[in-house]
Amino acid sequence: MITQVTYSVSDEEIRILPVKEGSVECLPGKKQLTSHCSLCIHCREFRVGGKFLKSPSLAYCSRCHVTDKVDVSKADAVKCADRQGEGFHSIANIVG
Repeated sequence: MITQVTYSVSDEEIRILPVKEGSVECLPGKKQLTSHCSLCIHCREFRVGGKFLKSPSLAYCSRCHVTDKVDVSKADAVKCADRQGEGFHSIANIVG
């Protein structure tokens, strides 16, 4: 069983959220589908087959420019950088 882990990297708090039945609990009692995570500004990486892969949401990040496709349906964990407890926040609100 995977439990949530929190650690800090370059002043950015990262939480590793376990995927259960295709969703993560990004806020206490609030589940979000992993397919939605791929559109969230807080999502950093998905763990697929034991390897962390950059989130498609980072395609619009000026530092990352990620363009690789990730099969999020196979993810067993998500790295989340939500430090302020906002929960899901669509990248469409930024790039729209």
